[in-house]
Amino acid sequence: MPARHGRKTSAGDGLATALGLFSIGLGLAQIFAPRGLTTLIGLRTDRGIMPMLGLREIATGIGILSRPQPTGWVAARVAGDVMDLALLAAASGQRHAHSERLAGAAAAVICVTALDVICAVQLRRGSAAATAGSSLRATRSITVNRPPDELYRFWRDFENLPRAMRHIASVRMIDDRRSHWVARAPGGYRVEWDSEIVDDRPGQYIAWQSLPGGDVPNSGSVRFDRAPGGRGTEIRVELEYRPPGGTLGAVFARLLGKAPERQTMEDLRRFKQLVETGEIATTDGQTSGRKGGPFGRRLSLARILEKEMR
Repeated sequence: MPARHGRKTSAGDGLATALGLFSIGLGLAQIFAPRGLTTLIGLRTDRGIMPMLGLREIATGIGILSRPQPTGWVAARVAGDVMDLALLAAASGQRHAHSERLAGAAAAVICVTALDVICAVQLRRGSAAATAGSSLRATRSITVNRPPDELYRFWRDFENLPRAMRHIASVRMIDDRRSHWVARAPGGYRVEWDSEIVDDRPGQYIAWQSLPGGDVPNSGSVRFDRAPGGRGTEIRVELEYRPPGGTLGAVFARLLGKAPERQTMEDLRRFKQLVETGEIATTDGQTSGRKGGPFGRRLSLARILEKEMR
């Protein structure tokens, strides 16, 4: 089956097409041959309801075939199946009903209902996957004891960011708005892309997006708002990126503990340490500090942070 309106085909799409064609075919039979169909399923009376059921089937079939995402129409088929089963159950009590044929018709409707339910589930999952794609998103904030203008200036010079962000290997400014980024990816790989600032409000807000041709399409923004009570600045970062390897790469990154939410929070903590103290706590090459002493507590905190960052 060709993709609907450019959307990739899936098992749900193929099954939906088959069910749509089935609906139209059944509807035509119910409209133009109601007597024969009524006799076939074992009914003796109430043939007048068949054309109405046929109109319902044709409308549902057209709805399925004409929509790029026919989840609602397939769900309507499920509702119609329930109605048909109820009608068959009511007909089984009729005086002149053919019980064996009605049982066979009910079994057929049950099988079709199962297909309708399976199709609806597949389409719903496919819709959720198409909406989410393989993009990863993160929104995190932190309060830093520095004024907004100072933090804005540090961040606006993107070449400063590798000092605070563990996964960024380097940033080189191409001009005032464009920059070249190199980042560390899972498995020891490196990925590169060019980025461009799309919104810049000095002391308040920076937004950027990657340019075509990079290894990792991405976009993001950072906002600098004064924290209440004179406690410095609340930094709010929003990121979205498509990792190498698409969905598989996203899953792989999460398995390695590098989900974007966690990674973004780690980077913000390092940024906070750097701008507030001028350095980032680390235990590399250090011996244990004394328990209970101020240096011991600082080293203990550094170990906790280091463990969380790994």
